Amino acid sequence: MLPVDVRPDVIGRITCGSLTAADAESPVTLKGWVNRRRDLGGLIFIDLRDRFGLTQVVFNPEVDAGAHEIANKLRNEYVIQVDGIVRSRPEGTVNPKMATGEVEVEAHGITILNESKTPPFYINEEGDFDEALRLKYRYLDLRRPSMQNIMLLRHRVVKYMRDFLDDRGFVEVETPLLIRSTPEGARDFLVPSSAQPGEFYALPQSPQILKQLLMVSGLDRYFQIARCFRDEAQRADRQPEFSQLDIEMSFITPEDLMALMEQLMIEITENFTEKTIQQKPFPRMTYADALDRYGNDRPDLRYGMELQNVSHALRGTGFKAFAGVLEAGGQVKAIVVPGCGTYTRKQIDEITELAKSAGAKGLATIAITDEGVKSPIAKFLTETEITALTNGIGAGTGDLVLLVADQAPVVAKTLSALREEFGKRLELADPNVMAYAWIVEFPLLEWDEDGNRWDATHNPFCGYFEEDEALLQSDPGNIRSKQYDLVANGNELGGGSVRNHKRAQQEKVFDLMGLSEEIQMDRFGSILTALEYGAPPHGGIAFGLDRTIMLLAGEESIRDVIAFPKNNRGADVMFDAPAPVETGQLDDLGLMLKPAPIA
Repeated sequence: MLPVDVRPDVIGRITCGSLTAADAESPVTLKGWVNRRRDLGGLIFIDLRDRFGLTQVVFNPEVDAGAHEIANKLRNEYVIQVDGIVRSRPEGTVNPKMATGEVEVEAHGITILNESKTPPFYINEEGDFDEALRLKYRYLDLRRPSMQNIMLLRHRVVKYMRDFLDDRGFVEVETPLLIRSTPEGARDFLVPSSAQPGEFYALPQSPQILKQLLMVSGLDRYFQIARCFRDEAQRADRQPEFSQLDIEMSFITPEDLMALMEQLMIEITENFTEKTIQQKPFPRMTYADALDRYGNDRPDLRYGMELQNVSHALRGTGFKAFAGVLEAGGQVKAIVVPGCGTYTRKQIDEITELAKSAGAKGLATIAITDEGVKSPIAKFLTETEITALTNGIGAGTGDLVLLVADQAPVVAKTLSALREEFGKRLELADPNVMAYAWIVEFPLLEWDEDGNRWDATHNPFCGYFEEDEALLQSDPGNIRSKQYDLVANGNELGGGSVRNHKRAQQEKVFDLMGLSEEIQMDRFGSILTALEYGAPPHGGIAFGLDRTIMLLAGEESIRDVIAFPKNNRGADVMFDAPAPVETGQLDDLGLMLKPAPIA
Protein backbone atom coordinates (compact mmCIF):
# COMPACT_ATOMS: atom_id res chain seq x y z
CA MET A 1 0.00 0.00 0.00
CA LEU A 2 1.38 3.39 -1.03
CA PRO A 3 1.57 6.15 1.59
CA VAL A 4 -1.04 8.89 1.48
CA ASP A 5 0.11 11.87 -0.55
CA VAL A 6 1.06 14.77 1.68
CA ARG A 7 0.34 17.49 -0.91
CA PRO A 8 -3.32 17.21 -1.88
CA ASP A 9 -5.04 20.13 -3.62
CA VAL A 10 -7.88 22.04 -2.05
CA ILE A 11 -10.39 19.28 -2.81
CA GLY A 12 -8.16 16.52 -1.48
CA ARG A 13 -6.64 15.05 -4.63
CA ILE A 14 -3.86 15.63 -7.12
CA THR A 15 -5.06 16.48 -10.61
CA CYS A 16 -3.79 15.27 -13.96
CA GLY A 17 -2.39 18.68 -14.81
CA SER A 18 -0.41 19.48 -11.68
CA LEU A 19 2.62 17.16 -11.58
CA THR A 20 6.07 18.59 -12.34
CA ALA A 21 9.70 17.49 -12.05
CA ALA A 22 9.63 18.65 -8.43
CA ASP A 23 7.21 15.78 -7.68
CA ALA A 24 9.59 13.06 -8.88
CA GLU A 25 9.77 10.01 -6.56
CA SER A 26 6.59 11.08 -4.74
CA PRO A 27 3.61 8.74 -4.31
CA VAL A 28 0.46 9.86 -6.05
CA THR A 29 -3.13 8.86 -6.69
CA LEU A 30 -4.76 10.12 -9.89
CA LYS A 31 -8.35 9.81 -11.08
CA GLY A 32 -9.69 10.57 -14.51
CA TRP A 33 -10.59 9.34 -17.96
CA VAL A 34 -8.47 7.27 -20.33
CA ASN A 35 -7.61 9.74 -23.06
CA ARG A 36 -5.42 7.37 -25.10
CA ARG A 37 -3.95 3.88 -24.64
CA ARG A 38 -0.76 2.66 -26.31
CA ASP A 39 0.43 -0.94 -26.01
CA LEU A 40 4.10 -1.29 -26.93
CA GLY A 41 4.22 -5.03 -26.45
CA GLY A 42 5.58 -5.00 -22.91
CA LEU A 43 4.79 -1.59 -21.52
CA ILE A 44 1.32 -0.06 -21.69
CA PHE A 45 1.05 3.76 -21.71
CA ILE A 46 -2.10 5.57 -20.72
CA ASP A 47 -2.70 9.31 -21.07
CA LEU A 48 -4.98 10.02 -18.13
CA ARG A 49 -7.19 13.10 -18.48
CA ASP A 50 -9.23 15.30 -16.21
CA ARG A 51 -10.29 18.94 -16.48
CA PHE A 52 -6.87 20.11 -15.39
CA GLY A 53 -4.74 18.31 -17.96
CA LEU A 54 -3.04 15.07 -18.95
CA THR A 55 -0.56 12.78 -17.21
CA GLN A 56 1.19 9.81 -18.78
CA VAL A 57 0.86 6.58 -16.77
CA VAL A 58 3.15 3.60 -17.41
CA PHE A 59 2.08 0.02 -16.65
CA ASN A 60 5.10 -2.27 -16.39
CA PRO A 61 4.46 -5.98 -15.78
CA GLU A 62 7.77 -6.18 -13.89
CA VAL A 63 6.61 -3.45 -11.47
CA ASP A 64 3.01 -4.60 -10.92
CA ALA A 65 1.77 -7.52 -13.01
CA GLY A 66 -1.80 -7.19 -11.72
CA ALA A 67 -2.09 -3.54 -12.69
CA HIS A 68 -0.59 -4.35 -16.11
CA GLU A 69 -3.18 -7.08 -16.66
CA ILE A 70 -6.05 -4.72 -15.83
CA ALA A 71 -4.54 -2.05 -18.11
CA ASN A 72 -4.94 -4.50 -20.99
CA LYS A 73 -8.71 -4.10 -20.61
CA LEU A 74 -8.75 -0.31 -20.69
CA ARG A 75 -10.42 1.60 -23.51
CA ASN A 76 -10.85 5.30 -24.21
CA GLU A 77 -13.14 7.11 -21.75
CA TYR A 78 -12.95 4.46 -19.04
CA VAL A 79 -12.88 6.17 -15.63
CA ILE A 80 -10.00 4.88 -13.54
CA GLN A 81 -7.99 5.44 -10.38
CA VAL A 82 -4.24 4.94 -10.55
CA ASP A 83 -1.90 4.64 -7.58
CA GLY A 84 1.77 5.00 -8.33
CA ILE A 85 5.08 6.81 -8.06
CA VAL A 86 5.98 9.95 -9.98
CA ARG A 87 9.11 9.34 -12.08
CA SER A 88 11.15 11.69 -14.22
CA ARG A 89 10.81 10.68 -17.83
CA PRO A 90 13.80 8.92 -19.38
CA GLU A 91 16.19 11.12 -21.35
CA GLY A 92 14.83 11.95 -24.79
CA THR A 93 11.19 11.24 -23.91
CA VAL A 94 10.24 14.57 -22.30
CA ASN A 95 7.12 16.00 -23.97
CA PRO A 96 7.32 19.84 -23.98
CA LYS A 97 3.75 20.07 -25.31
CA MET A 98 2.33 18.74 -22.03
CA ALA A 99 2.38 20.70 -18.78
CA THR A 100 3.25 17.41 -17.07
CA GLY A 101 5.61 16.36 -19.88
CA GLU A 102 8.71 16.09 -17.65
CA VAL A 103 7.25 13.26 -15.59
CA GLU A 104 5.16 10.10 -15.78
CA VAL A 105 3.47 7.94 -13.18
CA GLU A 106 4.71 4.42 -12.67
CA ALA A 107 1.55 2.46 -11.86
CA HIS A 108 1.50 0.29 -8.75
CA GLY A 109 -2.24 -0.22 -8.71
CA ILE A 110 -5.37 0.53 -10.71
CA THR A 111 -9.11 0.53 -10.12
CA ILE A 112 -11.65 0.74 -12.93
CA LEU A 113 -14.26 3.10 -11.52
CA ASN A 114 -16.54 2.84 -14.56
CA GLU A 115 -16.39 1.51 -18.07
CA SER A 116 -17.53 3.42 -21.15
CA LYS A 117 -19.30 2.55 -24.34
CA THR A 118 -17.60 3.74 -27.53
CA PRO A 119 -18.49 7.46 -27.77
CA PRO A 120 -20.40 8.64 -30.87
CA PHE A 121 -17.53 11.03 -31.71
CA TYR A 122 -13.91 11.46 -30.70
CA ILE A 123 -13.40 13.16 -27.35
CA ASN A 124 -9.61 13.12 -27.39
CA GLU A 125 -9.37 14.72 -30.83
CA GLU A 126 -10.73 17.91 -32.34
CA GLY A 127 -12.88 17.52 -35.44
CA ASP A 128 -15.79 18.89 -37.40
CA PHE A 129 -18.40 16.72 -35.73
CA ASP A 130 -22.09 16.82 -36.59
CA GLU A 131 -23.73 19.44 -34.39
CA ALA A 132 -26.95 17.45 -33.92
CA LEU A 133 -24.89 14.57 -32.53
CA ARG A 134 -22.90 16.91 -30.31
CA LEU A 135 -26.09 18.40 -28.86
CA LYS A 136 -27.71 15.01 -28.31
CA TYR A 137 -24.66 13.87 -26.33
CA ARG A 138 -23.80 17.29 -24.94
CA TYR A 139 -22.38 15.80 -21.73
CA LEU A 140 -19.76 14.06 -23.89
CA ASP A 141 -19.21 17.12 -26.05
CA LEU A 142 -18.52 19.14 -22.90
CA ARG A 143 -15.91 16.56 -21.90
CA ARG A 144 -13.73 17.65 -24.82
CA PRO A 145 -10.88 19.95 -23.67
CA SER A 146 -11.80 22.68 -26.18
CA MET A 147 -15.34 22.88 -24.81
CA GLN A 148 -14.13 22.82 -21.23
CA ASN A 149 -11.80 25.72 -22.02
CA ILE A 150 -14.79 27.72 -23.27
CA MET A 151 -16.79 26.94 -20.12
CA LEU A 152 -13.80 28.03 -18.02
CA LEU A 153 -13.47 31.23 -20.04
CA ARG A 154 -17.16 31.96 -19.48
CA HIS A 155 -16.82 31.33 -15.75
CA ARG A 156 -13.79 33.59 -15.43
CA VAL A 157 -15.30 36.41 -17.48
CA VAL A 158 -18.51 36.34 -15.43
CA LYS A 159 -16.53 36.33 -12.20
CA TYR A 160 -14.48 39.28 -13.46
CA MET A 161 -17.65 41.18 -14.34
CA ARG A 162 -19.03 40.61 -10.86
CA ASP A 163 -15.81 41.69 -9.15
CA PHE A 164 -15.42 44.72 -11.44
CA LEU A 165 -18.91 45.98 -10.67
CA ASP A 166 -18.74 45.13 -6.97
CA ASP A 167 -15.57 47.23 -6.70
CA ARG A 168 -17.54 50.16 -8.13
CA GLY A 169 -20.45 50.02 -5.71
CA PHE A 170 -22.91 47.92 -7.70
CA VAL A 171 -25.36 45.57 -5.99
CA GLU A 172 -26.36 42.26 -7.58
CA VAL A 173 -30.13 41.76 -7.39
CA GLU A 174 -32.05 38.78 -8.74
CA THR A 175 -35.32 39.70 -10.41
CA PRO A 176 -38.27 37.30 -10.86
CA LEU A 177 -38.70 34.97 -13.82
CA LEU A 178 -42.49 34.86 -13.52
CA ILE A 179 -43.82 38.28 -14.48
CA ARG A 180 -46.68 39.91 -16.36
CA SER A 181 -46.54 39.88 -20.15
CA THR A 182 -45.19 43.24 -21.38
CA PRO A 183 -44.53 42.84 -25.12
CA GLU A 184 -41.02 44.00 -26.03
CA GLY A 185 -40.69 43.03 -29.69
CA ALA A 186 -40.68 39.22 -29.62
CA ARG A 187 -43.32 36.73 -28.54
CA ASP A 188 -43.41 35.95 -24.84
CA PHE A 189 -43.01 32.47 -23.44
CA LEU A 190 -46.20 32.06 -21.40
CA VAL A 191 -46.60 30.09 -18.17
CA PRO A 192 -50.19 29.18 -17.23
CA SER A 193 -51.25 29.58 -13.61
CA SER A 194 -53.08 26.72 -11.92
CA ALA A 195 -54.14 29.02 -9.07
CA GLN A 196 -55.78 31.49 -11.48
CA PRO A 197 -57.11 29.39 -14.37
CA GLY A 198 -57.03 31.19 -17.69
CA GLU A 199 -54.35 33.62 -16.54
CA PHE A 200 -50.66 33.52 -17.41
CA TYR A 201 -47.27 34.59 -16.29
CA ALA A 202 -44.65 35.45 -18.90
CA LEU A 203 -40.95 34.71 -18.79
CA PRO A 204 -39.08 38.03 -19.04
CA GLN A 205 -37.63 39.10 -22.36
CA SER A 206 -35.44 41.32 -20.20
CA PRO A 207 -35.64 42.77 -16.67
CA GLN A 208 -36.20 46.25 -18.18
CA ILE A 209 -39.05 47.52 -16.00
CA LEU A 210 -37.76 45.71 -12.92
CA LYS A 211 -34.34 47.34 -13.06
CA GLN A 212 -35.91 50.76 -13.54
CA LEU A 213 -38.05 50.11 -10.46
CA LEU A 214 -34.85 49.29 -8.56
CA MET A 215 -33.59 52.77 -9.43
CA VAL A 216 -36.84 54.29 -8.14
CA SER A 217 -36.19 52.30 -4.96
CA GLY A 218 -32.96 54.23 -4.42
CA LEU A 219 -30.62 51.26 -4.92
CA ASP A 220 -28.53 53.52 -7.19
CA ARG A 221 -26.38 50.85 -8.91
CA TYR A 222 -27.73 47.44 -9.90
CA PHE A 223 -26.44 44.54 -11.95
CA GLN A 224 -27.45 40.98 -12.63
CA ILE A 225 -26.40 38.07 -14.84
CA ALA A 226 -29.97 37.84 -16.04
CA ARG A 227 -31.76 35.00 -17.78
CA CYS A 228 -33.96 36.24 -20.62
CA PHE A 229 -36.46 34.49 -22.87
CA ARG A 230 -37.72 35.32 -26.36
CA ASP A 231 -39.91 33.15 -28.53
CA GLU A 232 -38.48 34.10 -31.92
CA ALA A 233 -36.87 32.59 -34.99
CA GLN A 234 -33.52 30.98 -34.23
CA ARG A 235 -30.13 31.52 -35.89
CA ALA A 236 -26.44 31.00 -35.12
CA ASP A 237 -26.26 33.90 -32.66
CA ARG A 238 -29.72 33.59 -31.11
CA GLN A 239 -31.30 31.29 -28.53
CA PRO A 240 -34.80 31.18 -27.00
CA GLU A 241 -33.19 31.53 -23.57
CA PHE A 242 -30.00 33.48 -23.07
CA SER A 243 -27.95 35.38 -20.50
CA GLN A 244 -27.10 39.04 -20.36
CA LEU A 245 -25.13 41.31 -18.09
CA ASP A 246 -27.85 43.70 -17.02
CA ILE A 247 -26.95 47.07 -15.50
CA GLU A 248 -28.81 50.17 -14.32
CA MET A 249 -27.51 53.31 -12.60
CA SER A 250 -29.03 56.47 -11.17
CA PHE A 251 -27.90 60.04 -11.84
CA ILE A 252 -25.83 59.22 -14.93
CA THR A 253 -25.27 60.47 -18.45
CA PRO A 254 -24.61 58.35 -21.53
CA GLU A 255 -20.94 59.32 -21.20
CA ASP A 256 -20.81 57.84 -17.68
CA LEU A 257 -22.26 54.53 -18.78
CA MET A 258 -20.18 54.20 -21.94
CA ALA A 259 -16.95 54.98 -20.08
CA LEU A 260 -17.70 52.32 -17.45
CA MET A 261 -18.57 49.63 -19.98
CA GLU A 262 -15.64 50.51 -22.21
CA GLN A 263 -13.24 49.99 -19.33
CA LEU A 264 -14.86 46.66 -18.48
CA MET A 265 -14.59 45.36 -22.04
CA ILE A 266 -10.99 46.52 -22.40
CA GLU A 267 -9.98 44.72 -19.21
CA ILE A 268 -11.84 41.53 -20.12
CA THR A 269 -10.36 41.43 -23.61
CA GLU A 270 -6.82 42.07 -22.42
CA ASN A 271 -7.00 39.74 -19.42
CA PHE A 272 -8.66 36.74 -21.03
CA THR A 273 -7.62 36.75 -24.68
CA GLU A 274 -4.56 37.39 -26.81
CA LYS A 275 -6.62 39.57 -29.14
CA THR A 276 -5.61 43.13 -29.91
CA ILE A 277 -8.10 45.96 -29.46
CA GLN A 278 -8.11 47.93 -32.69
CA GLN A 279 -8.69 51.36 -31.18
CA LYS A 280 -8.80 52.81 -27.67
CA PRO A 281 -10.85 54.69 -26.67
CA PHE A 282 -13.54 53.03 -28.75
CA PRO A 283 -14.58 55.06 -31.79
CA ARG A 284 -18.10 56.48 -31.89
CA MET A 285 -20.38 57.03 -34.83
CA THR A 286 -23.98 58.01 -35.19
CA TYR A 287 -26.61 55.58 -36.36
CA ALA A 288 -27.04 57.62 -39.55
CA ASP A 289 -23.30 57.56 -40.25
CA ALA A 290 -23.10 53.79 -39.68
CA LEU A 291 -25.94 53.15 -42.14
CA ASP A 292 -24.41 55.53 -44.68
CA ARG A 293 -20.92 54.03 -44.55
CA TYR A 294 -21.59 50.36 -43.76
CA GLY A 295 -25.27 49.70 -44.43
CA ASN A 296 -26.05 48.53 -40.88
CA ASP A 297 -25.80 49.62 -37.26
CA ARG A 298 -23.28 46.93 -36.23
CA PRO A 299 -20.38 47.47 -38.65
CA ASP A 300 -17.28 45.31 -38.71
CA LEU A 301 -14.53 47.92 -38.62
CA ARG A 302 -11.66 45.47 -39.11
CA TYR A 303 -11.72 46.19 -42.84
CA GLY A 304 -12.77 49.02 -45.13
CA MET A 305 -14.87 48.45 -48.25
CA GLU A 306 -17.21 51.26 -47.21
CA LEU A 307 -20.37 52.12 -49.10
CA GLN A 308 -19.90 55.11 -51.38
CA ASN A 309 -22.74 57.26 -52.67
CA VAL A 310 -22.29 57.85 -56.40
CA SER A 311 -25.73 59.37 -57.00
CA HIS A 312 -24.25 62.82 -57.60
CA ALA A 313 -22.09 61.48 -60.43
CA LEU A 314 -25.12 59.99 -62.16
CA ARG A 315 -27.49 62.97 -62.14
CA GLY A 316 -28.74 63.28 -65.69
CA THR A 317 -27.42 59.86 -66.71
CA GLY A 318 -28.85 58.24 -69.82
CA PHE A 319 -28.89 54.82 -68.14
CA LYS A 320 -32.60 54.39 -67.43
CA ALA A 321 -32.16 51.86 -64.60
CA PHE A 322 -30.19 54.43 -62.60
CA ALA A 323 -32.06 57.51 -63.80
CA GLY A 324 -35.47 56.08 -62.84
CA VAL A 325 -34.33 55.29 -59.31
CA LEU A 326 -32.85 58.76 -58.79
CA GLU A 327 -35.97 60.47 -60.12
CA ALA A 328 -38.03 58.44 -57.61
CA GLY A 329 -35.94 59.73 -54.70
CA GLY A 330 -33.67 56.69 -54.47
CA GLN A 331 -29.89 56.46 -54.56
CA VAL A 332 -27.03 54.60 -56.20
CA LYS A 333 -24.22 53.35 -53.98
CA ALA A 334 -21.15 51.24 -54.62
CA ILE A 335 -18.50 49.16 -52.88
CA VAL A 336 -15.07 48.39 -54.28
CA VAL A 337 -14.12 44.72 -53.87
CA PRO A 338 -10.35 44.32 -54.04
CA GLY A 339 -8.82 41.72 -56.36
CA CYS A 340 -12.08 40.34 -57.77
CA GLY A 341 -11.96 41.98 -61.21
CA THR A 342 -11.42 38.56 -62.79
CA TYR A 343 -14.69 37.13 -61.47
CA THR A 344 -16.40 34.81 -63.97
CA ARG A 345 -19.96 35.12 -65.20
CA LYS A 346 -20.95 32.30 -62.86
CA GLN A 347 -19.42 34.06 -59.87
CA ILE A 348 -21.14 37.32 -60.80
CA ASP A 349 -24.45 35.44 -61.03
CA GLU A 350 -23.90 34.04 -57.53
CA ILE A 351 -23.40 37.44 -55.93
CA THR A 352 -26.29 38.85 -57.96
CA GLU A 353 -28.56 36.24 -56.40
CA LEU A 354 -27.25 37.25 -52.98
CA ALA A 355 -28.13 40.87 -53.78
CA LYS A 356 -31.63 39.87 -54.84
CA SER A 357 -32.14 37.80 -51.70
CA ALA A 358 -31.36 40.96 -49.71
CA GLY A 359 -34.13 42.85 -51.55
CA ALA A 360 -32.41 44.42 -54.54
CA LYS A 361 -33.91 44.15 -58.01
CA GLY A 362 -30.48 43.52 -59.46
CA LEU A 363 -26.77 44.21 -59.24
CA ALA A 364 -24.56 46.22 -61.59
CA THR A 365 -20.87 45.33 -61.83
CA ILE A 366 -17.80 46.99 -63.26
CA ALA A 367 -14.56 44.99 -63.49
CA ILE A 368 -11.26 46.82 -63.94
CA THR A 369 -8.84 44.56 -65.77
CA ASP A 370 -5.48 44.93 -67.49
CA GLU A 371 -7.40 45.26 -70.76
CA GLY A 372 -9.62 48.01 -69.41
CA VAL A 373 -13.14 48.30 -67.99
CA LYS A 374 -15.51 45.38 -68.48
CA SER A 375 -19.17 45.81 -67.57
CA PRO A 376 -22.60 44.90 -68.96
CA ILE A 377 -23.67 48.51 -68.30
CA ALA A 378 -20.61 50.24 -69.80
CA LYS A 379 -22.37 50.88 -73.11
CA PHE A 380 -25.08 52.87 -71.30
CA LEU A 381 -22.62 55.16 -69.49
CA THR A 382 -20.45 58.06 -70.60
CA GLU A 383 -16.68 58.03 -70.16
CA THR A 384 -17.07 60.63 -67.43
CA GLU A 385 -19.57 58.45 -65.58
CA ILE A 386 -17.39 55.35 -65.89
CA THR A 387 -14.41 57.28 -64.53
CA ALA A 388 -16.49 58.52 -61.60
CA LEU A 389 -17.63 54.95 -60.84
CA THR A 390 -14.09 53.54 -60.93
CA ASN A 391 -11.17 55.90 -60.31
CA GLY A 392 -13.51 58.33 -58.59
CA ILE A 393 -14.24 55.86 -55.79
CA GLY A 394 -10.73 54.46 -55.47
CA ALA A 395 -11.04 51.36 -57.66
CA GLY A 396 -7.90 50.18 -59.41
CA THR A 397 -6.76 47.44 -61.74
CA GLY A 398 -7.96 44.04 -60.55
CA ASP A 399 -10.88 45.43 -58.52
CA LEU A 400 -14.60 44.82 -58.91
CA VAL A 401 -17.16 47.59 -58.37
CA LEU A 402 -20.63 46.55 -57.19
CA LEU A 403 -23.48 49.04 -57.62
CA VAL A 404 -27.01 48.93 -56.26
CA ALA A 405 -29.73 51.41 -57.25
CA ASP A 406 -32.87 51.52 -55.11
CA GLN A 407 -34.46 53.25 -52.15
CA ALA A 408 -32.01 53.88 -49.31
CA PRO A 409 -33.07 51.00 -46.98
CA VAL A 410 -32.77 48.43 -49.79
CA VAL A 411 -29.40 49.80 -50.91
CA ALA A 412 -28.08 49.69 -47.33
CA LYS A 413 -29.28 46.14 -46.66
CA THR A 414 -27.97 44.80 -49.98
CA LEU A 415 -24.53 46.36 -49.93
CA SER A 416 -24.15 45.49 -46.24
CA ALA A 417 -24.79 41.82 -47.10
CA LEU A 418 -22.33 41.96 -50.01
CA ARG A 419 -19.70 43.69 -47.88
CA GLU A 420 -19.98 41.01 -45.20
CA GLU A 421 -19.89 38.22 -47.80
CA PHE A 422 -16.69 39.50 -49.39
CA GLY A 423 -15.19 40.20 -45.98
CA LYS A 424 -15.48 36.45 -45.33
CA ARG A 425 -14.51 35.31 -48.84
CA LEU A 426 -11.39 37.44 -48.93
CA GLU A 427 -10.60 36.94 -45.23
CA LEU A 428 -10.30 40.69 -44.74
CA ALA A 429 -11.10 40.64 -41.02
CA ASP A 430 -8.20 39.80 -38.71
CA PRO A 431 -9.51 37.14 -36.25
CA ASN A 432 -6.99 38.31 -33.66
CA VAL A 433 -8.42 41.84 -33.51
CA MET A 434 -11.41 43.15 -31.56
CA ALA A 435 -12.80 46.25 -33.26
CA TYR A 436 -15.16 47.80 -30.72
CA ALA A 437 -17.26 50.86 -31.48
CA TRP A 438 -20.18 52.78 -29.99
CA ILE A 439 -23.20 53.58 -32.15
CA VAL A 440 -25.18 56.57 -30.85
CA GLU A 441 -28.10 58.86 -31.71
CA PHE A 442 -30.52 56.21 -32.86
CA PRO A 443 -33.94 57.36 -33.97
CA LEU A 444 -36.37 57.04 -31.08
CA LEU A 445 -39.24 55.85 -33.28
CA GLU A 446 -39.77 54.12 -36.62
CA TRP A 447 -42.91 53.91 -38.68
CA ASP A 448 -44.72 50.58 -38.60
CA GLU A 449 -46.48 50.19 -41.95
CA ASP A 450 -48.50 47.15 -40.85
CA GLY A 451 -49.70 48.76 -37.64
CA ASN A 452 -49.98 52.21 -39.21
CA ARG A 453 -48.32 53.77 -36.17
CA TRP A 454 -44.99 54.73 -34.67
CA ASP A 455 -43.06 52.02 -32.82
CA ALA A 456 -40.01 52.15 -30.57
CA THR A 457 -36.75 51.51 -32.41
CA HIS A 458 -35.30 49.80 -29.33
CA ASN A 459 -37.71 49.91 -26.42
CA PRO A 460 -40.27 52.54 -25.42
CA PHE A 461 -38.39 53.53 -22.26
CA CYS A 462 -35.47 55.22 -24.06
CA GLY A 463 -35.10 58.88 -23.27
CA TYR A 464 -34.77 61.45 -26.02
CA PHE A 465 -32.71 64.59 -26.51
CA GLU A 466 -34.44 67.56 -24.89
CA GLU A 467 -33.75 69.75 -27.93
CA ASP A 468 -35.79 67.31 -30.05
CA GLU A 469 -38.93 67.52 -27.92
CA ALA A 470 -40.64 69.85 -30.40
CA LEU A 471 -40.41 67.05 -32.97
CA LEU A 472 -42.76 64.87 -30.92
CA GLN A 473 -45.65 66.55 -32.68
CA SER A 474 -44.14 67.71 -35.96
CA ASP A 475 -41.62 65.02 -37.00
CA PRO A 476 -41.46 61.97 -34.69
CA GLY A 477 -39.22 60.02 -37.07
CA ASN A 478 -36.34 62.46 -36.51
CA ILE A 479 -36.34 62.39 -32.70
CA ARG A 480 -32.95 61.16 -31.47
CA SER A 481 -32.95 58.75 -28.55
CA LYS A 482 -30.34 58.60 -25.80
CA GLN A 483 -29.60 55.07 -26.94
CA TYR A 484 -26.09 53.66 -27.25
CA ASP A 485 -25.05 50.28 -28.65
CA LEU A 486 -21.66 48.63 -28.31
CA VAL A 487 -20.67 46.66 -31.39
CA ALA A 488 -17.65 44.48 -32.13
CA ASN A 489 -16.53 42.69 -35.28
CA GLY A 490 -19.92 42.98 -36.96
CA ASN A 491 -21.94 41.97 -33.89
CA GLU A 492 -24.11 43.95 -31.52
CA LEU A 493 -22.80 43.13 -28.05
CA GLY A 494 -25.10 45.29 -26.00
CA GLY A 495 -27.34 48.28 -25.92
CA GLY A 496 -28.93 50.64 -23.48
CA SER A 497 -30.08 54.17 -22.90
CA VAL A 498 -30.78 56.92 -20.44
CA ARG A 499 -34.49 56.47 -19.65
CA ASN A 500 -37.56 58.64 -19.39
CA HIS A 501 -37.65 59.29 -15.65
CA LYS A 502 -40.79 61.45 -15.62
CA ARG A 503 -44.24 60.07 -16.22
CA ALA A 504 -45.22 62.84 -18.64
CA GLN A 505 -42.19 62.09 -20.83
CA GLN A 506 -42.97 58.40 -20.91
CA GLU A 507 -46.64 58.95 -21.69
CA LYS A 508 -45.75 61.15 -24.68
CA VAL A 509 -43.82 58.26 -26.19
CA PHE A 510 -46.62 55.80 -25.50
CA ASP A 511 -49.11 58.23 -27.07
CA LEU A 512 -47.04 58.39 -30.26
CA MET A 513 -47.01 54.59 -30.33
CA GLY A 514 -50.79 54.63 -30.43
CA LEU A 515 -51.26 53.12 -26.96
CA SER A 516 -54.44 54.23 -25.29
CA GLU A 517 -54.40 55.36 -21.68
CA GLU A 518 -56.11 52.09 -20.74
CA ILE A 519 -53.48 49.99 -22.51
CA GLN A 520 -50.68 52.03 -21.00
CA MET A 521 -51.93 51.37 -17.50
CA ASP A 522 -52.73 47.73 -18.22
CA ARG A 523 -49.26 46.92 -19.58
CA PHE A 524 -47.01 49.47 -17.92
CA GLY A 525 -48.96 50.77 -14.93
CA SER A 526 -46.27 49.72 -12.45
CA ILE A 527 -43.52 51.83 -14.00
CA LEU A 528 -45.80 54.78 -14.83
CA THR A 529 -47.01 54.96 -11.25
CA ALA A 530 -43.46 54.56 -9.89
CA LEU A 531 -42.22 57.49 -11.97
CA GLU A 532 -44.51 59.76 -9.92
CA TYR A 533 -42.71 58.93 -6.66
CA GLY A 534 -39.43 60.79 -7.05
CA ALA A 535 -37.86 58.61 -9.73
CA PRO A 536 -34.24 59.75 -10.26
CA PRO A 537 -32.70 60.24 -13.70
CA HIS A 538 -31.34 56.82 -14.60
CA GLY A 539 -30.07 54.66 -17.39
CA GLY A 540 -28.48 51.34 -18.11
CA ILE A 541 -27.29 48.77 -20.57
CA ALA A 542 -27.53 45.04 -21.23
CA PHE A 543 -24.70 43.02 -22.74
CA GLY A 544 -25.36 39.72 -24.48
CA LEU A 545 -23.13 37.46 -22.40
CA ASP A 546 -23.29 34.51 -24.80
CA ARG A 547 -22.38 36.62 -27.83
CA THR A 548 -19.57 38.34 -25.92
CA ILE A 549 -18.05 34.99 -24.93
CA MET A 550 -18.50 33.75 -28.51
CA LEU A 551 -16.35 36.60 -29.84
CA LEU A 552 -13.74 36.34 -27.10
CA ALA A 553 -13.43 32.59 -27.70
CA GLY A 554 -13.30 33.00 -31.48
CA GLU A 555 -16.34 30.79 -32.07
CA GLU A 556 -18.92 31.12 -34.86
CA SER A 557 -22.07 30.24 -32.91
CA ILE A 558 -23.32 31.06 -29.43
CA ARG A 559 -24.38 27.42 -29.15
CA ASP A 560 -20.70 26.62 -28.65
CA VAL A 561 -20.41 28.81 -25.55
CA ILE A 562 -23.59 27.68 -23.75
CA ALA A 563 -23.45 24.51 -21.68
CA PHE A 564 -26.80 23.10 -22.80
CA PRO A 565 -28.12 25.09 -25.78
CA LYS A 566 -31.11 24.54 -28.02
CA ASN A 567 -30.57 23.72 -31.69
CA ASN A 568 -31.27 26.10 -34.57
CA ARG A 569 -35.01 25.28 -34.32
CA GLY A 570 -35.15 26.03 -30.60
CA ALA A 571 -35.34 22.34 -29.64
CA ASP A 572 -33.41 20.53 -26.94
CA VAL A 573 -32.41 17.27 -28.63
CA MET A 574 -30.83 15.86 -25.47
CA PHE A 575 -34.05 16.08 -23.41
CA ASP A 576 -36.30 15.87 -26.50
CA ALA A 577 -37.99 19.14 -25.58
CA PRO A 578 -40.44 20.69 -26.14
CA ALA A 579 -42.63 17.63 -25.74
CA PRO A 580 -46.30 16.79 -25.16
CA VAL A 581 -47.59 16.68 -21.58
CA GLU A 582 -50.17 14.44 -20.03
CA THR A 583 -53.83 15.38 -20.40
CA GLY A 584 -54.16 15.58 -16.62
CA GLN A 585 -51.58 18.37 -16.49
CA LEU A 586 -53.59 20.36 -19.02
CA ASP A 587 -56.77 19.72 -17.06
CA ASP A 588 -55.13 21.06 -13.90
CA LEU A 589 -54.41 24.27 -15.76
CA GLY A 590 -57.80 24.49 -17.43
CA LEU A 591 -56.22 24.26 -20.89
CA MET A 592 -57.38 22.51 -24.04
CA LEU A 593 -55.24 22.14 -27.16
CA LYS A 594 -56.61 23.07 -30.57
CA PRO A 595 -56.21 20.33 -33.17
CA ALA A 596 -53.20 20.85 -35.43
CA PRO A 597 -54.21 22.16 -38.88
CA ILE A 598 -54.37 19.54 -41.61
CA ALA A 599 -51.51 20.00 -44.05
